[in-house]
Amino acid sequence: MSKKLNAIVMKPSDNVCTVLEEIQPPADVTADIGGEIVTVKVIEKISFGHKFALRTIRNGEPIIKYGEVIGLATKEILQGAHVHVHNLESCRGRGDK
Repeated sequence: MSKKLNAIVMKPSDNVCTVLEEIQPPADVTADIGGEIVTVKVIEKISFGHKFALRTIRNGEPIIKYGEVIGLATKEILQGAHVHVHNLESCRGRGDK
């Protein structure tokens, strides 16, 4: 029997995953990453369409989605934690970088 996929990873190089339904912690979330089925325990509520960390992301480390850097972590983000504006800073179109 196969596991229900309830999240999507755009590219195998991504370090975040997008949920396909609201997730209440603690919950196991399963995604296909480049043909490998991976399950991560989510530690915070994740709203539909939002992201969580596939692994711990250090402060200042790039957040990668779609195989591209979409921002930088503003603090350490633990595996399974919500990734959003409270811990991610965009590095595009700012004009100061």
